[in-house]
Amino acid sequence: MGRVDSPSAVPEIQPEAEALLDVNDPEAIKPRTLGTTSNPKQALYSMASSYMSRRFLSGCAVLFPMVVTVYVTWWFLTFFDNFFSPLYQILFGFHVFGLGFVTSMAFIFMTGIFVSSWVGGLFLRFGEWVIRKLPLVKHIYSAAKQVSAAVNPGNETTQSFRECVMIRHPRQGEFAFGFITGQTMLQDEKGLMQQLYSVYVPTNHIYVGDVFLLGNQDIIKTNLSVREGLEIVVSVGMALPPNLTSLR
Repeated sequence: MGRVDSPSAVPEIQPEAEALLDVNDPEAIKPRTLGTTSNPKQALYSMASSYMSRRFLSGCAVLFPMVVTVYVTWWFLTFFDNFFSPLYQILFGFHVFGLGFVTSMAFIFMTGIFVSSWVGGLFLRFGEWVIRKLPLVKHIYSAAKQVSAAVNPGNETTQSFRECVMIRHPRQGEFAFGFITGQTMLQDEKGLMQQLYSVYVPTNHIYVGDVFLLGNQDIIKTNLSVREGLEIVVSVGMALPPNLTSLR
């Protein structure tokens, strides 16, 4: 009969394998794990890079609004200063930075005073009548004037943005801020009339958005004013108050 090996038999260690193990070396018989490092230089480098990354991002967070503010302010000053600076250069032969800006602001202020008078309003209406007779310019002027009136909550004559509301959009469970800009009556085939409100929902700050016709039951009126709603949209939601109250 052949020899049957016992399943519990321990295989013998070959002499070559014994030569590879040094029983007197504790590091040789210590179990090793994959993926671990004991190099202090690598640990120090990881800590230093993490510290530098956090501090760099903190510096960017502090400097970014300052740089944007300085850049926009400088562009604003330069833009208006270039209107009247060439005139002073021709008249007096020298350029003083800021003098054109002050003159531009004074000109805008005096324009506001002039158009508020009866004579100024007459000139303004005549100028608008001339512009509306031009084929292409009338569309540009009309759109620009509507946008200017829409983003001005203090304009009591137009009231383009009447209320700041919320609607369920784009699907159930999600809400979007909108502004009521008008209303109309919808008549169905049975002759029944339904009142609809046009709600403007900005999708790119204020100037680009969608218009929805919704019934009163689909509109959630809030305690937000139009100015507060515009601040929320322009600040990409960072000006959102901690609590909102539904008025119905």
